[in-house]
Amino acid sequence: MKLTKESIKNSSAFEEKGIILPKFNLEEVLTNTDSNPTWVHFGAGNIFRGFIARIAQDLLNQGLLKTGIVAADTFDYEIIDKIYTPYDNLTLMADLKPTGDVSYEVIGSIPMAIRANAVYEEDYKKLHDIFTSPSLQLVSFTITEKGYSLRSMDGNLLPVVVNDIANGPKAPNHAMSIVCSLLLERYNAGKLPLAVVSMDNCSHNGDKIKSSIMEIADSWFKNSFVDQGFIDYLNDNSKITFPWSMIDKITPRPDASVQKMIEDIGIEDMTPITTNRGTFIAPFVNAEVPQYLVIEDDFTNGRPVFEKAGVYMTDRDTVNKSERMKVTTCLNPLHTSLAVFGCLLGYTRISEEMKNPVLVDLIKKMGYGEGLKVVTDPKILSPEAFIKEVIEERLPNPYIPDAPQRIATDTSLKVPIRFGETIKSYIASDELDVTSLTFIPLTIAGWFRYLLGIDDKGNEMQLSSDPLMDELKGELKNVKFGDPKSAYGNIDGLLRNTSLFAADLVECGLKPKIESMLSDMLEGEGAVLSTITKYVCG
Repeated sequence: MKLTKESIKNSSAFEEKGIILPKFNLEEVLTNTDSNPTWVHFGAGNIFRGFIARIAQDLLNQGLLKTGIVAADTFDYEIIDKIYTPYDNLTLMADLKPTGDVSYEVIGSIPMAIRANAVYEEDYKKLHDIFTSPSLQLVSFTITEKGYSLRSMDGNLLPVVVNDIANGPKAPNHAMSIVCSLLLERYNAGKLPLAVVSMDNCSHNGDKIKSSIMEIADSWFKNSFVDQGFIDYLNDNSKITFPWSMIDKITPRPDASVQKMIEDIGIEDMTPITTNRGTFIAPFVNAEVPQYLVIEDDFTNGRPVFEKAGVYMTDRDTVNKSERMKVTTCLNPLHTSLAVFGCLLGYTRISEEMKNPVLVDLIKKMGYGEGLKVVTDPKILSPEAFIKEVIEERLPNPYIPDAPQRIATDTSLKVPIRFGETIKSYIASDELDVTSLTFIPLTIAGWFRYLLGIDDKGNEMQLSSDPLMDELKGELKNVKFGDPKSAYGNIDGLLRNTSLFAADLVECGLKPKIESMLSDMLEGEGAVLSTITKYVCG
């Protein structure tokens, strides 16, 4: 049993093992997609294969879609060469349930995969042909928030972007330049309509991708590579739209225990790889079952009937409220708190942290007690039900191999939204006192303690990557493990950083509380856990 088109023709062998196979003809979908493509997706990683591609699979199974998704990658071409091509673009999905049950499904909704760079001439020509096809309805993205960024942390354009702007649309290399050049092809083919849909987990994602594409286009216009008509086309909402979306599904990196389960039922060649770009990826995807996708219904050339596959189609305001609910209250702040303290306390699984009643009480009090007081209610989803599912079902799932070390990556980019927005809401409220907050300040103090790189046993600890790591460590250089007094007067620079926290934490009155909490955590071995316990149980 192998994950190939030829192997799954022996459907009984797979079905005997409980593996669900596509209910549509793979070759027909390939033919239809080749002649009348409707959907291209950039970012060929796990969240795409385990969630977005599965939406298409659901619609294909129901006979509501006749074409598949063309997967394209602008960052790591080895994914296409080593994970897509050898397996005929099939993916084995492993659904990990809290009961310990695992269900498997072969995802066959990706009929073709493309290395989206002019270096690969045949692939790039195919992509150009697709973008000039009148049938194309949408191009979607899961390239992470970094994928839209044109600038480094110092505010200067990235060298690759500088080159793309100077060289024009013929052979760009940055993802946003590549997409902009493809939109130029669509413009030249008759100003054809299209929806450009970011499905990445970042606030106002539609605006982010539009801003980056427009900056490239404007620069090309200034350099006489494109005409004013192209700029007008990108700004014409009857032609090109950039819908907002909210996405939520925990999709950890491939886990060895899941690989073993798959191999034990008889499927061969499931070994993960690490590419030269550092991507750890496998022929299978392991993920939790709960998933949410909310999309602004703003499509100019038609769209798949997403709502028939569980997607919430709505207006921009509701998407915004859904995203704020998740990111500022019901999931992401709790995740970050567990990540910071999990690393300090030596945990390697989020689910193991959820066996610690003190940590569970911490996130309950943060979510229910502090966050829900200012939650943005989208109406289509219940904030109370959402946070209940997160705390009682999703985070404790022992079969989701998610690590606090993964969640702790890029924390400086997450803090302004995950905690800053709630702090701002308290500041703006006539009824709430921002200094009454306890568990958000406790997590901020915990993050400062984490950044010292010393765990709660006093041992050196490897920190997860963060684009501001050097700056953060510089601000904390006078804060010392074992010296509680060093918490005082040495963190003002961070607390006043409105880019970091979306508010001035000194001015709003949270400084004394955060300094005191950090001081407690600096006492010595075991001080982090005792400090958490003090505030949670006190």
